[in-house]
Formats: sequence, C-alpha cells, structure tokens
Amino acid sequence: MYSVLFKKSAEKDLMNINPVYFDSVKAHIKSLAKNPRPFGCIKLSVSKNTYRLRVGVYRIIYSIKDDILIVEVIKIDHRRNVYR
Repeated sequence: MYSVLFKKSAEKDLMNINPVYFDSVKAHIKSLAKNPRPFGCIKLSVSKNTYRLRVGVYRIIYSIKDDILIVEVIKIDHRRNVYR
C-alpha cells in the first residue's frame, strides 16, 4: 500500500475546492493509496513519473515513487487553470 503525501500548495488547493466536488476529490486521492494508476489516469510528458487524474471539472496532478511506495499530490485545480 502506498502513502499519499501532499505538497503544501496542494493542501491549499484542496481547501479551495468547490464544496460540491470536495468529497469526490478527497475520495479519489484516498484511493490512490491502493491503486496509484487507476483507470482513466494519464501519464504526463512533463516528467517520467507524473500523472493526471480527472475528477469532474478538477484535475489532480501527482507523482509516483514506486521504489519507496509514495504518491505525492502536486496540484489540484480546476481544469482551466491546472496546466498554467
């Protein structure tokens, strides 16, 4: 089982999410501990271990460190802002 860690900026992003989507985003982040590469995740070309997960209109950007079993959430934001 993987450990899920947050960057400080990702923690702030999580607190600024629309309350309608908050529970869904939180549940998807928790599920990354069991399966860090769920169906629908996309590997980003930015780096070799960076992935994107869609949750409604929000995107979760995270990296996976398989050797030490850690998933690090990098950014959580609305789809129009996340890649800027």
